[in-house]
Amino acid sequence: MLKKFIHEFKEFALKGNVMDLAVGVIIGAAFQSIVTALTSSFINPLIAVCTGGANGEGVTVGGTFVVRGVTFDYGAFITAVINFLIMAFVLFLMVKAMNKMMSLGKKKEEPKAPTTKECPYCFSKISVKATRCPCCTTVLTEAEKE
Repeated sequence: MLKKFIHEFKEFALKGNVMDLAVGVIIGAAFQSIVTALTSSFINPLIAVCTGGANGEGVTVGGTFVVRGVTFDYGAFITAVINFLIMAFVLFLMVKAMNKMMSLGKKKEEPKAPTTKECPYCFSKISVKATRCPCCTTVLTEAEKE
């Protein structure tokens, strides 16, 4: 029982798609740090310059506002949205490139020629090669074959 369970787990864990998923998660986490650094180092300061949100402690995007003593940091939300949009765009480009690469090796299937046709007299389905309808026994001429 345990041996079968271990065998099934090994079969599942070593499938190609599971390993690809693991690599994707690791690369995604590493790329997220790059996007966060890009946003905090370049994009946030540009937005802060435009909105006048720089203070002595560092760069804040857009700033904050206070309602009844509660501080709302909408700059952090803007930063998170920018991070998300950059990540979504890059992932879209990666998936699009992967789909393109996967389709390069595949041959396009030719549409199959029809194997049946309709008798012009009794409207039954007959073979394309038939010269006489098996249902109504009408002789099919060359013009009717086409």
